[in-house]
Amino acid sequence: MLNGKPPPETTAARVSNRGTITRISLTALFAALIAGGTFIAVPLPFSPVPIVLQNLFVVLAGLVLGPARGAAAAGLYLLAGALGLPVFAGAVGGAAHFLGPTGGFLAGYFFAALAAGLVAGAPKPGKPAPLFRLVLASVCGFLLVFVPGLLWLYRLTGSWAAAFAAGFFPFIAGDAVKAFIAVTAASRLRRVAADKLSG
Repeated sequence: MLNGKPPPETTAARVSNRGTITRISLTALFAALIAGGTFIAVPLPFSPVPIVLQNLFVVLAGLVLGPARGAAAAGLYLLAGALGLPVFAGAVGGAAHFLGPTGGFLAGYFFAALAAGLVAGAPKPGKPAPLFRLVLASVCGFLLVFVPGLLWLYRLTGSWAAAFAAGFFPFIAGDAVKAFIAVTAASRLRRVAADKLSG
C-alpha cells in the first residue's frame, strides 16, 4: 500500500472481478427470464406444441447480451430443464422432454439465441445497433427455433404437412408480435447491457 492507497493492480483486479460477477449475473438473469416464460403456456387442442413466451426471452437474450452470453443463458436454461427442474412448458422438466414433440423447439433455443446475438452483435457503449439489424436478428432468432422444431416433428409424424400444421402455421402471428416486442425492448436494454458488460 502506497500513501494509504491500494496498489493499482489491486484496484484493477477488483474492477475485473466486479465485471465478471455482473456478466454472470446478467446471463443467469436471462436464463431465469426464459424459465419464467414457463408459467405462460397456452395449449392448443390441435397441436402438441403450446404457445409459450420462452422463445421471446431466448431471442431477447441474444439481442441484449450478444452471441456468447445469450447462448449461455439459453444453454443454462436447457441444462436446468434436462436436470429435472420444472422449467419447460407446463412446468415440467427432465431430459425425456427432448425426445417429445417439443424437443426440437427446445434444442432450437440455443441456436436462436446464438444467431440473434451474432446478427445483432455484442452490445458496445456508445455504439447502438441499427434498427434494421435488430429486426433481422430477431427474425433469424425466431426462425431458428422453428428449423429443428419442424425437423423433429417431421421425424415423429412422417409428414411435412402435419409438422407445419402443428408446429408452424399456428404460431406465425404470435411470433411476429413477439419479434416486435423483442426489438423494442432490446433497443433500450442493449444500452444498459453495454455499460454493464464493458465494466
